[in-house]
Amino acid sequence: MTVRLATLADAARISSFARDLFDESFAPHNDPRDMAMYLPVAFNEARQTLELTDSSRRYLLGEHDGKLAAYALVRAGSTDPAVIGPHPVELERFYVDAPWRGQGVAQLMMQRVMQLARELGGETLWLGVWEQNPRAIQFYTKLGFVDVGSHPYLLGTDWQTDRVMAQSLREHG
Repeated sequence: MTVRLATLADAARISSFARDLFDESFAPHNDPRDMAMYLPVAFNEARQTLELTDSSRRYLLGEHDGKLAAYALVRAGSTDPAVIGPHPVELERFYVDAPWRGQGVAQLMMQRVMQLARELGGETLWLGVWEQNPRAIQFYTKLGFVDVGSHPYLLGTDWQTDRVMAQSLREHG
């Protein structure tokens, strides 16, 4: 498994991969109409191109034999009122494809996320995770993230609640 920074040339791959993973992860738990509204807006080549050209964002790609296995999107300068730690960096998205779960890929990706967040000047790493995603919450808790609050998240027309979790990057050097 290799982990690398994405380039503009990766926009279409990221878009397709991210859309498929989001759909696989959340379609069984959400109204199909909300998913149909959300997916084409959140995951399209133009959107991912904009994210890739945004100087505050970085995509990390986990690949095995040239195929995507995981990805993360990190954003410097983003915060939430619940996050009180210094110099926050947001983990906007973090996904591992199902065949790679339980094989250490998520831990490897998170190590690289933390390294990248520090390189971006971060001292606090935070994220939002759907309150109805216990597997993800358990994973983040195991890695030292602490629940510090919540914020709303709009999926189509459905207002959902994300738990806001954070941790100090100083403790994980």
